[in-house]
Amino acid sequence: MDEAAVLRQVVGQIQELCQLFASPTLDRPHQINPSRLYFLELNNSLEHDFCGLLMEDKSGQKMVEVLESSPCKRLRKNNPLKSIATISSDMMNQQIWKDFPEDLFEAVIARLPTESFFRFRTVCRKWNSLLSSSTFSQQIAEVPQLHPWFYAVTHENITKGVMYSPIQRKWHHISISFLPAKTVLLPVASAGGLVCFLDLAHKNFYVSNPLTDSFKELPPRSYRVWSRVAVGMILNAKTVSNGYKIVWLGCNGDHEVYDSIRNCWTHCADFPPSINLPLSLNFRSQTVSIGSTIYFMHAEPNGILAYDVATGVWKQYLIPSPPHLTDHTLAEYEGQILLVGLVTKNAATCIYIWEMQKMTLLWKEVDRMPNIWCLELYGKHVRMTCLGNHGLLMLSLRSKRMNRLVMYNLSTKEWQRVPECSHPHGRKRQTIACGTAFHPFPTARA
Repeated sequence: MDEAAVLRQVVGQIQELCQLFASPTLDRPHQINPSRLYFLELNNSLEHDFCGLLMEDKSGQKMVEVLESSPCKRLRKNNPLKSIATISSDMMNQQIWKDFPEDLFEAVIARLPTESFFRFRTVCRKWNSLLSSSTFSQQIAEVPQLHPWFYAVTHENITKGVMYSPIQRKWHHISISFLPAKTVLLPVASAGGLVCFLDLAHKNFYVSNPLTDSFKELPPRSYRVWSRVAVGMILNAKTVSNGYKIVWLGCNGDHEVYDSIRNCWTHCADFPPSINLPLSLNFRSQTVSIGSTIYFMHAEPNGILAYDVATGVWKQYLIPSPPHLTDHTLAEYEGQILLVGLVTKNAATCIYIWEMQKMTLLWKEVDRMPNIWCLELYGKHVRMTCLGNHGLLMLSLRSKRMNRLVMYNLSTKEWQRVPECSHPHGRKRQTIACGTAFHPFPTARA
């Protein structure tokens, strides 16, 4: 029998012993073979019925000897936790860890939960400097981003932002320290972990990473447009390190593109004659991006405006709106354009999800909010605000006597209630005014 076969046989015997020990279907679940078993690490199930004794063989390798103990008597003098503490102190010896490979060190930290980045920067200067490391940025980029976060501004505290983590189901209250006091910034778009802000007067643009102190005020625009504008943001490549572009569009057709590499605004191509001006833009709808194209929603006629940042070409798609539609917004999932809308007929109100059919240029219903939740909206004059579209939708539903936050997962088609956003120093509820979704990248720099 070769060495590989012998090794497989030994591993199989160890697995059988472990299964015998952990099996809950045995008549005597806590009885094991009286012979001694050796494990390379402590098991949590040993805490109540077994005591672990630290041993050392001739090679110097530390092992834990597991002995059967009486179910009526427990050894209290030899606390296993003290043995674990002894092992931990030895394992954290600086002489051992000083030679730990740097790339593995960064790979481990890159896979920490996003919430930990609020605290790990204060551990030491070396950890704080990781955010500006190119190798650490590559490690972060390789970690798949499962769910986006949401950045929002509330009606009760418009000078400070709040962030929501879908994994923790928790709100984080933050403030951007670089801004002058009482400055109101509205989050209008995001890309690559950065959020684009526009001041309340629609004059100045800012870009920031809400997780860090990275902040940038963009240069003044060439056009002095004081009316409302629709804004889209897109990456040049996979990460922010390759640059990004921001596009603003006004109702009179004025528009510009900001290039982060050149740090300037430029006027892009004029509208073709087939697109009538002025535009009737839907400012309650967010913009979405697919590839190098940014999509804006407009009305009269109902449809979508598309601008290809790479080619500078504008296109218009005329798509009739579903009947009885009130508040609505664009969304995107896996390259497909979606429409999220609030449908009100008589006293009944419900949220629908449609998908744009590329061949017919019509909206096809793909999902709707559960009926039992729609009953809660019955007879109420509800307004809807949608935050973000990166795989998750957060919908703020408001009326005089109601304030609901609902989340919709585009991949699983699941609906979920979102905890209320309360003031950090009290229990006062806060209502969402506007916001956007963003993927949390601690290394993204404005």
